[in-house]
Amino acid sequence: MKRPSPRLVAAIYPLAAGAAAVNLFFLSLLGSWVGLPVLSPYWSVLGGAVLGLPAARAFARHIERLIDQAER
Repeated sequence: MKRPSPRLVAAIYPLAAGAAAVNLFFLSLLGSWVGLPVLSPYWSVLGGAVLGLPAARAFARHIERLIDQAER
């Protein structure tokens, strides 16, 4: 399988990082029900920035597969 275009990954990254940050924050809120600490918004954004890259790559790979399928 070919690698996704870096331009596509860069275009998707801000959305993926934002979604990862929000999901990480809400996951920490759920974790607070069992006694885990709630992440601050700063740590949620930082975690989202880290987790956003693999998510952007995975989604870009999916988009590339759909483009290939549409071209066939």
